[in-house]
Amino acid sequence: MTISKKMLAFAENASWIRRMFEEGSRMKAQFGPENVFDFSLGNPDLPPPPQFSQVLAELAQDNTPGVHAYMPNSGWPQVREALAVRIAQEQGAAVSAGDLIMTCGAAGGLNVIMKALLDPGDEVILLNPFFVEYTFYVDNHGGVAKIVPTDSEFNLDLAAIEAALNSKTKAVLINSPNNPTGQIYRAEALAALGRLLDSAGARLGRPICLIADEPYRKIVYDGAAVPSVMAATANSVVVSSYSKDLSLPGERIGYIAVHPDMPDKTALLNAMTLANRILGFVNAPALMQRAVARLQDVSVDMSVYAKRRDVFCAVLDAAGLEYVKPKGAFYLFPKTPIDDVEFCKLLLEEKILAVPGRGFGRPGHIRLAFCVDEAVIAKAAAGFRRVMSRC
Repeated sequence: MTISKKMLAFAENASWIRRMFEEGSRMKAQFGPENVFDFSLGNPDLPPPPQFSQVLAELAQDNTPGVHAYMPNSGWPQVREALAVRIAQEQGAAVSAGDLIMTCGAAGGLNVIMKALLDPGDEVILLNPFFVEYTFYVDNHGGVAKIVPTDSEFNLDLAAIEAALNSKTKAVLINSPNNPTGQIYRAEALAALGRLLDSAGARLGRPICLIADEPYRKIVYDGAAVPSVMAATANSVVVSSYSKDLSLPGERIGYIAVHPDMPDKTALLNAMTLANRILGFVNAPALMQRAVARLQDVSVDMSVYAKRRDVFCAVLDAAGLEYVKPKGAFYLFPKTPIDDVEFCKLLLEEKILAVPGRGFGRPGHIRLAFCVDEAVIAKAAAGFRRVMSRC
């Protein structure tokens, strides 16, 4: 069998997170899981809220004819109505059920959006550092990822974004709270970005879509709030999931919400609904749709992540690592005093697993996921100090 050369290259270039995760599995088998400090994978370890089990048990008893059948490709109408109420409040926009499409997680949603938007050669601006699979989602549908850096504290660099805009630009994809930095983009910066994209779209003769990937929206600290992207521009789309705030990553349930005042809204929704079907998703899982519809005001205990963040920050402070304190999500992205890959190799000698920043398009940093027990973070402190003493 001859494997695609493109896929072979993708597998080589995109394997940092999985490579470290697999190395962690090997080390745990060799040394015992209690002696390995694995911060490689952003896999929520908190159990789903107890309400989820209650709702799931009730839904499992429902034998109504058709309850597990196909539904409209955009999802159960009653589910979208329930979600629209919350999303309208979050975004400060009159989002209705008709503006929503249920998807197979946020990843499925992003692929649906790219399929609907992109012609071959169209460009999507990604803000560095970014979740590495964004580049693949763009490429999947004939697009070209154009990488634009954020500033030294991972905030929007509007001048850099403006310089990257051209006649091929179709969309800008943002992720706030951000993976891997935990940064939250400020409302005034988003408003300025919206004005920039609207102006450029008018000049170029076609709208530029602002896509917000928001699976970490509810995981925020110190009273932080995630500003509305729909307040920034009518040419905006929000995609999210319940993987993080309900700890349901394996259930693959998410949604797309289109700004109710987008000029091309109907055409985009029709294209995305078709894309949901022809990409092979067909529809989001029926059971999970009905479950999350009843859990809109429920989430895991975010105070657990907040405590872990503070413990990890203290560990990094003691070791002498520099970082921007995350406002949300469950990652730290400290600078490394030497090459990030070499630094990760030194950490491996201490049985500490981290992901090189180049895996997120930002060398000179490492990503540390703190969705692990607090004791694991505390026990890794000595190893971090020893590695820093060698640099």
